[in-house]
Amino acid sequence: MDSNKKKIKTSLINSSEIRLRNSVVLLLIVFFLLFFYIPILIALLGSFHTWNPLKMQYLFIGMKNWEKVFSSELFWKSFANTIFFSVVAIVFRVFLGLLLASVLYSNLVKHKSFYNLIYYLPTITPMVAVAYVWKFMYNPQMGLINQLFKSNINWLFDGKYAMLAILGLTIWKDFGFAVIILLGGMYSLPSECFEAAKIDGANYWQSFKFVTLPLLKPTLIFIIITSLISYFQTYIPVMVLTEGGPGTSTYLTSYLIYDEAFVKYHFGYASALSFVLFIVIAILTIFSFRFMGVFSQNKKRVKK
Repeated sequence: MDSNKKKIKTSLINSSEIRLRNSVVLLLIVFFLLFFYIPILIALLGSFHTWNPLKMQYLFIGMKNWEKVFSSELFWKSFANTIFFSVVAIVFRVFLGLLLASVLYSNLVKHKSFYNLIYYLPTITPMVAVAYVWKFMYNPQMGLINQLFKSNINWLFDGKYAMLAILGLTIWKDFGFAVIILLGGMYSLPSECFEAAKIDGANYWQSFKFVTLPLLKPTLIFIIITSLISYFQTYIPVMVLTEGGPGTSTYLTSYLIYDEAFVKYHFGYASALSFVLFIVIAILTIFSFRFMGVFSQNKKRVKK
């Protein structure tokens, strides 16, 4: 009797677990359909229409929005700005992250957890709040930046400096992410490699160049890929600081999408722009993963 009761309890528990799992899977499917796949499908269909919700306009125009994207000077300018912005931001993010992570990893610094917190705080602070603070700091009359450098530059309304101002904010906010990730990578490195380098007479720089950097390559590639995806979608600093100005000198592709959709209400054209940006990011991501695969294969061959 006891064994039968145990079997019944076990079967009831198993059936309830199965129902729970099925319910969770069903909820996830519904969630992704409602908030991911269906909106993407609506945007894709919208890219073939003249779509203005305010005028209740939804007219099929075929590939005209897509043709407009590739014939638009503003799109190509914003795309070139996006590439420049992303490359510069990634270089500084990786360089500063590597520099500070190396310093914090060494025995020269005490209270490491405190410094980790200080560097990572800007990363978790909302971008909108940070951007408004920096907008005040860039003020030509009262701003802290001009007072520190004893200059009189109109950072946000001068075409020579506006993009640099956006980059300054972005680099300051984001490099802490690279510091934390690289520190984690450094702490996971095998100590035997460094001991062997010491025995061979390598100094700190040689050990860093020939041991630390090669072993950190997968971590660096991860930072570059995630940064690339993130920076190609940047628009909040532009929206808050310059609104694409002066003129169109700080237009990024994501800001152009925002401007066309939510300022001019050209939803069809904005949808086409979004899918072009999606295709570019997908190609760059696939290329990056292919590069990682080639690197890992070469690493295995070297070990063999």
